[in-house]
This record gives sequence, structure tokens and C-alpha cells, in this order.
Amino acid sequence: MANQVEEFNAYRKKMNDRILSDNNKVIKRIFNLDTNAYMPGALDVKTKELLGLVASTVLRCDDCIKYHLETCYKEGLTKEQVVEALGIATVVGGTIVIPHLRRAYEFWDALEEEKS
Repeated sequence: MANQVEEFNAYRKKMNDRILSDNNKVIKRIFNLDTNAYMPGALDVKTKELLGLVASTVLRCDDCIKYHLETCYKEGLTKEQVVEALGIATVVGGTIVIPHLRRAYEFWDALEEEKS
């Protein structure tokens, strides 16, 4: 489990590079839109990342959950803040998101272990 964060990031980078190498205008614009949506604006980055985490959990996208968890971690959000957001996601998404909640906790633990 200690390499979980590293493995996720390596695979994500490899495949993003592969996808973007096809130079598809629509895909590149979607990637750019996603990047720009999480830039500071009327809402700060921390708030946007928590919103992304909640939406990703409700939509049951494990890769998205991991991405937002790591960004929340890097932005200095506390475990308590992240868990509270995951609680909202579970209320909104229902019990079907519980397996994703388990994996989210596991990934957060891996992020904390990586720092140690």
C-alpha cells in the first residue's frame, strides 16, 4: 500500500501523456477546462477541491476521488475537513458510495504514510 500514491500518479501521468499525444482538440480542451475550473476564483482552491471530491464520490469515480484527495492533502486540508466532505458525499450518494468511501480512506492513509 505504501506505493499506492506513487503508482496512481505514475499511471495517471503515463496515460495522460499518451492521450494528449494524439493531439485531439476536443480532449485537450476538456483537460484544459478541468485544469482551469480548479484555479482560484470566487471560490478558493480548497473549496473547489472539496466540491470536486464530493462530486467524484457521488459519481463513484475512484481515480477522480484519488486525484482530489491528493490535491486536498497538498492544499493543507485536514483529515477532519476531508472526512466531513466525504460524509456529505455519502449522504447525497447513498450507501452505494460506501465502497468508494473505503478506498478513499485507504488512499488518504497512504498519503499520510508517504509523508512519514
